[in-house]
Amino acid sequence: MEDVIEISDSEREESSSTSEMDVDTQEVNNSAADAEQIVPKDAATIAEEKKKLGNDQYKAQNYPSALKLYSDAISLCPDSAAYYGNRAACYMMLLNYNSALTDARHAIRLDPSFEKAYVRVAKCCLALGDIIGTEQAVKTVAELDSQSTALSSEQQAVQKLRQLETTIQSNYDSQAYRNVVFYLDSALKLAPACLRYRLLKAECLAYLGRCDEALDLAVGVMKLDSNSADAIYVRGLCLYYTDNLEKGILHFERALQLDPDHHKSKKMRSKCKQLKEMKENGNMLFKSGRYREAHVVYTDALKIDEHNKDINSKLLYNRALVNTRISALREAVADCNRVLELNAQYLKALLLRARCHGDLEKFEEAVADYETALQLEKTPEIKRLLRDAKFALKKSKRKDYYKILGIARNATEDEIKKAYRKKALVHHPDRHAGSSLEVRQDEEIKFKEVGEAYAILSDARKKQRYDSGQDIEEQEQADFDPNQMFRSFFQFGGGGGRNASFNFEY
Repeated sequence: MEDVIEISDSEREESSSTSEMDVDTQEVNNSAADAEQIVPKDAATIAEEKKKLGNDQYKAQNYPSALKLYSDAISLCPDSAAYYGNRAACYMMLLNYNSALTDARHAIRLDPSFEKAYVRVAKCCLALGDIIGTEQAVKTVAELDSQSTALSSEQQAVQKLRQLETTIQSNYDSQAYRNVVFYLDSALKLAPACLRYRLLKAECLAYLGRCDEALDLAVGVMKLDSNSADAIYVRGLCLYYTDNLEKGILHFERALQLDPDHHKSKKMRSKCKQLKEMKENGNMLFKSGRYREAHVVYTDALKIDEHNKDINSKLLYNRALVNTRISALREAVADCNRVLELNAQYLKALLLRARCHGDLEKFEEAVADYETALQLEKTPEIKRLLRDAKFALKKSKRKDYYKILGIARNATEDEIKKAYRKKALVHHPDRHAGSSLEVRQDEEIKFKEVGEAYAILSDARKKQRYDSGQDIEEQEQADFDPNQMFRSFFQFGGGGGRNASFNFEY
């Protein structure tokens, strides 16, 4: 920035000779004061002095002071292109590219052949992401000086930026938002003051669920431009994706007040209102016990926006609750699975899935879910649920004597006897005497299990212990003889009388 820091040889000689002069200081000062009173300095002279002081402050990197001095010079001499050029350079060092661009363009209007002003226009346009403005300034500099290399790096950068914009648009259209953020980071290195790039990045971050980062970017832009419809839109988007639908709608409406043609805000306002209405309607139907209607509404609401993980996780959880009310436990588990894929910390969904696993007699899965839930929140209630699930798992690993006899857990004594008689006759070894060795061995095992089941369930004390989950002594079961049980049953009335007889049909 030569015009900022130039100091002429005559100025250096004058400064040197002044320091070597040995004169009466008081006399010189008095003479100078008298002369100044007689011939006051004109505005151009004072402006030049301000510019020189500004140059000194600029070289010392004291840019705010330099900016004030250049502004003073412009006020005194507003037709000097050089002063505007210097202040533009100062604004650039303060990263105020919009003000720098304004000054550089004003300098060009005052002096259309001012090459350095075009250079500054190009640099500012590049920083602001204005590709066309950069290319036009680069072209003009080349026309003024075909040998100039002042903008060679900007020329390469603007070509790369144009390529990046094409790639960004392609990925945005295909909703590859992670890629968009990646390429925008590269673009922002070339155009760090481009608000359009910042807001597009914020929008994509919101779609990716990174709303805190998106909100920071939007707020940063609003500090520079409080009436930015795009920034307000992004804030609304963040509210929408964090299930604050009411405030989201207000932000989209505010953006439309600033820009009635803001089509993204129109689309999101409509989607936000629709989702809010359907969510409230589904909740009302659920509370009134109209579960199947609620299921339909929640299902339709889930189709509105697949990117809204926060709201969709709540809709899926609500639909899972509906499924438990209509005895669709497997569907409820599937919905809880989807909730936890969206949000692994969703405790309610984890507890609901655990309960469904228990009802489906998938006790190991239930225990695993309760253990995970306990890691998220250590409460007495979850500890109790985990303890109960472990007990149910332990019980499930024992033989299910009710299942072996094919009876319900509330079966009467008479139903237990009838079931034993039927199963014992079916699996008695004599009935399968002519079968293969493998079949005979299998039937012998089943015959023994039927006898064990009857021995436990026909004894009130043992049945009570079994039902309560207590272990039956191994020795007691080891001494069990199924054939003796069979003979006793049919000899002493269980099978139809003391002298009852039976014949197998082969």
